[in-house]
Amino acid sequence: MAINVTFRHMEPVESLKAYAIDKVSKIKKYMDAPLDARIVLSVEKFRHEADVNLSINGTRINGVEETNDMYSSIDQVMDKIEKQVKRHLSKIKDHRKESIKSEDLSIHGEEKELNSFSNDNPVIDVIKMVAKPMDTEEAAMQLDRLKQVFLVFRNDTSNEINVIYKRKDENFGLISPI
Repeated sequence: MAINVTFRHMEPVESLKAYAIDKVSKIKKYMDAPLDARIVLSVEKFRHEADVNLSINGTRINGVEETNDMYSSIDQVMDKIEKQVKRHLSKIKDHRKESIKSEDLSIHGEEKELNSFSNDNPVIDVIKMVAKPMDTEEAAMQLDRLKQVFLVFRNDTSNEINVIYKRKDENFGLISPI
């Protein structure tokens, strides 16, 4: 973890620097990835401002707080940063759960289809989803990023439901209505 503390319009105080580093170091308990932090402590007349910028795997998290006391500014900005980090991690968990579910659906769905044709009464799994409007390039980027087999979306140019899928040759295929 790389933490950089900068003082503006004030003399560097070792106790403030140690306090800020200690507060930012507590964020590390939420993640395994390396963390880069930039802390700027500044004073203008009676306003004490703490500005914290974190970089977590390319994601930037920023927070600024201003009070009459530098220690309380650091505490308040770290509360904001902690909330943002928790929100970011919950989004990552949700995306991972969705991608795992879609992989399970694609694998198990194919097995169920094969088994259903051998039986007299086929089983149909119904999945309801929201098709977000986007263009085909954005859908291809989303599909590649989410590591899924297919993605259902609403084409923003034709306003129709389309399906983009990844072929075995690592290219994309697009299914659209006539």
